Amino acid sequence: MAVTRRSALKALAVSAAGAATGAAVYGFAYERHRLEVTRAALPVSGLPGRLDGLRIGFLTDIHHGPFVPLETVARAAAMLAAERPDLIVLGGDYVNWQDSTHIGPCAEVLGRLEAPHGVFAVLGNHDEERATHAAFERQGVALLADERTSRVIKGETLEIAGLRYWTRRIKDVIAVVGETTAPLLLLAHDPRRLIEAAKLSVPAVLSGHTHGGQVVLPLVGAVAARKFPVVSGVGRLENTGIFVSRGVGTIVIPYRLNCPPEVAVITLRKRGNL
Repeated sequence: MAVTRRSALKALAVSAAGAATGAAVYGFAYERHRLEVTRAALPVSGLPGRLDGLRIGFLTDIHHGPFVPLETVARAAAMLAAERPDLIVLGGDYVNWQDSTHIGPCAEVLGRLEAPHGVFAVLGNHDEERATHAAFERQGVALLADERTSRVIKGETLEIAGLRYWTRRIKDVIAVVGETTAPLLLLAHDPRRLIEAAKLSVPAVLSGHTHGGQVVLPLVGAVAARKFPVVSGVGRLENTGIFVSRGVGTIVIPYRLNCPPEVAVITLRKRGNL
């Protein structure tokens, strides 16, 4: 009986080790490369009827470097271009650990993106500001570093504000968001800015940074990203809607599990008009 029990426990251990090894190989060799297009509707409070249906292409957390080659950046950009969005947002973390050697080639690929109402970028915590600004400026991409701009779309004004990653105090966010009666789209790399956005009644936020957790365990979820109010996809706090992208690349370890990389296309919808 003891021998049988020991044999069963040994077989279980071997089986568990095999499953873990298989998951490790799968996450490294396959899932982190399984780039897909996510299409989501984001309900926006007070959205004018003429802007209902506006499609925003969103690329973030590319992390171009040793584990995310330029070919992957080009593939993500091509997938987004094929969706023909009305406006494009680049959400930060273009390289790893403020590595300025990779930002030029990455920005050159992203600079080929075009949309009828423009291409806008913000900074992530991995982006060295001066090098990133210079690289995007060479490509004609508007980098919003605690700045705001606007576009007139179908006769309606859409305000677009972009926060630096380190801009966190409510008074500093207020300085960027300002006062406007026009609909406002806030680009904030960190989804924790949803807290400030909701206090200021900002109608819509686009964020990345979480990688969707990068590793999502069955029954447990995204353990590494629990500190964020929204880990991935569409969320809401009071009158503020948010979309958080899983991003394109990886950080710390080149591995994803139950959390494939994505190119996102977000359709703005008048709240209550879904």
